[in-house]
Amino acid sequence: MSSEHTRQRVIPVVPDTPIRITSENKCGFCTNSKCCTYVTQAIDAPRSKYDFDHLLWQISHEHIRIYKDEDGWYLLIETRCLHLQQDGRCGIYFQRPQVCRDHSNDYCELDAPAEDSFELYFDGYEALLAYCRKRFKRWDRP
Repeated sequence: MSSEHTRQRVIPVVPDTPIRITSENKCGFCTNSKCCTYVTQAIDAPRSKYDFDHLLWQISHEHIRIYKDEDGWYLLIETRCLHLQQDGRCGIYFQRPQVCRDHSNDYCELDAPAEDSFELYFDGYEALLAYCRKRFKRWDRP
């Protein structure tokens, strides 16, 4: 996020003149503030039936998803930042946490949905349960 994120900008658009989107102006083009509507938490790679059973418990809660990408396994908690204003700007921009300051938008959801890089994605209990049954042939046996 840049200082441009703290004020509204009007970008003059001339018909048929492409606008170059850069990391400095990119947040101004984002209409849904996607990066401020979820939290991810790295988790240990599940290996055993016990590990997957624990994931089934976690994904049984509202707004919890699970995914695996090239970096590992993650809980995806879909929750909007309390400081996100109606216009998509940060309400505490100058006092925002360091993790927000360190966030890079060089390649973000505006470029491509994060889901495009997921190797595995579970949007709910049933999806993960189906994967468990496929991975562990004896899943339903005690």
